[in-house]
Amino acid sequence: MVKTVIDAAWQAKERAYAPYSHFMVGAAVLDADGRIFTGCNIENASYGLCNCAERTAIFKAVSEGCKELQLLVVCSDSERLTPPCGACRQVMAELAPMMKVILVNKTGQYLEMTVDELLPLAFSNDYLLKKRKEES
Repeated sequence: MVKTVIDAAWQAKERAYAPYSHFMVGAAVLDADGRIFTGCNIENASYGLCNCAERTAIFKAVSEGCKELQLLVVCSDSERLTPPCGACRQVMAELAPMMKVILVNKTGQYLEMTVDELLPLAFSNDYLLKKRKEES
């Protein structure tokens, strides 16, 4: 199944809209039911409005009702592995803290890790809920 998710991420990369950076990224996320959701990076002339491949895939999955995301694959044509940005890491920590993440480069080199390894000591809703309880 991992190979299928990796292949889906490569296919998603081909749909990237990256006219400014020319850096095309694809992502695919696997849920507990075996469904795969893909995403690509989507740029905008107003740079703050861009969206990364990882968040695109995760948001698609969540918007379709997925509650348990198990695996995320991120790929690019770079010789180096492409790690998720900070915003994507925070979204992963919020929506899929137990998910495995695999980074793949154009030569097939890969690195597998956990969300916690990507973002140790992530800010979570625990901080907000504790604060509310303390105020009560």
